[in-house]
Amino acid sequence: MTNFKEIAASLKFNSVIHNFNAGPSILPREVFQQASEAILDFNNMGLSILEIGHRTDAFQSVMDEAQSLLKELMQLNDSKKVLFLHGGASTQFFQVPMNLLDDNATGAYLDCGTWGIKAIKEAKLFGNVNVVASSKDRNYSYIPRQYTIPDDAAYFHYTTNNTIEGTQVAGIPDTHVPLVADMSSDILSEEMDFNRFSLIYAGAQKNIGAAGVNIVVVDEAILGKVNRKLPTMMDYREHIKNGSMLNTPPVFAVYVCMLTLRWLKKQGGVAGIQKINDQKAGLLYSTLESLPMFRLPVPIEDRSKMNVVFTMPDVETEKEFLSVCKSNGMYGVKGHRSVGGFRISLYNALPLSSVEAITDLIKDFAQKKG
Repeated sequence: MTNFKEIAASLKFNSVIHNFNAGPSILPREVFQQASEAILDFNNMGLSILEIGHRTDAFQSVMDEAQSLLKELMQLNDSKKVLFLHGGASTQFFQVPMNLLDDNATGAYLDCGTWGIKAIKEAKLFGNVNVVASSKDRNYSYIPRQYTIPDDAAYFHYTTNNTIEGTQVAGIPDTHVPLVADMSSDILSEEMDFNRFSLIYAGAQKNIGAAGVNIVVVDEAILGKVNRKLPTMMDYREHIKNGSMLNTPPVFAVYVCMLTLRWLKKQGGVAGIQKINDQKAGLLYSTLESLPMFRLPVPIEDRSKMNVVFTMPDVETEKEFLSVCKSNGMYGVKGHRSVGGFRISLYNALPLSSVEAITDLIKDFAQKKG
């Protein structure tokens, strides 16, 4: 009888497919291979990763390694606690202010697009909100730079990378106010001092793993200061106390995160993957800039290295380009329904070869269209 691992190893990936989806997004092929083997037989136990108990030593080792790898890759100090939680980043829009903001305090927010808007809406349920700046005046196509963060703010919240609008915040705001960042779409894509943040959250399904788990990195010093009782499941302190196992965690999603973090470490960590990400973004942007038929709405200094957005002169040409992409195995290039145009996502696991393939297609299309 064929061994489980032989079955998994026989699975083939179509090398002509290029996955530019914005999320859930591309993962490393070796992660797919290892995860598929674990579904059939986890660690030669004769059990699937989908059926092992989350309180077992077998899964505890997965959780421990995932947390340890994230701490290592982000170079976190001892005050930072790593949590793997349910609910995705959207849950954090209200869990953050529920834990950090009360009706006697003000949360400062930067409004740079769809996800910032949603976070601001939820925060207003728990306390005062000061929107220190917004790029709404130009349809969220840039990052505001002239704004003041109030010294008495409970925290300053911003989205580091705006997946839909294709903008990215450069650097870390200079303030002594506790920083809270939604890093869902660019976490671990470039080097930064992650210890500068009091709380970081990110849905895993772009750079860290499969959909179904949310990562929270939180400094314990900012917790327990609000004047309200918290539901147990919403209290970060309870999750810290229980090692992300206050209830049954998303076992498989955490396992895929662990595998992806292992892969990232093998690439040279964040520094290593940043070099590749810079190459990918540089190649794609320079190609689009060289061809007049493609329009880049975001100014150079605010362009995202993770989500490249662009448009064309007319709808018919856009439809034709989308059709050509599809027929050539280029998936996920259609822009978000709220903004239209095109979006090519360049997350960590996307190989440079896929960017080379789509830039060749872009140049060929432009040449044929004259």
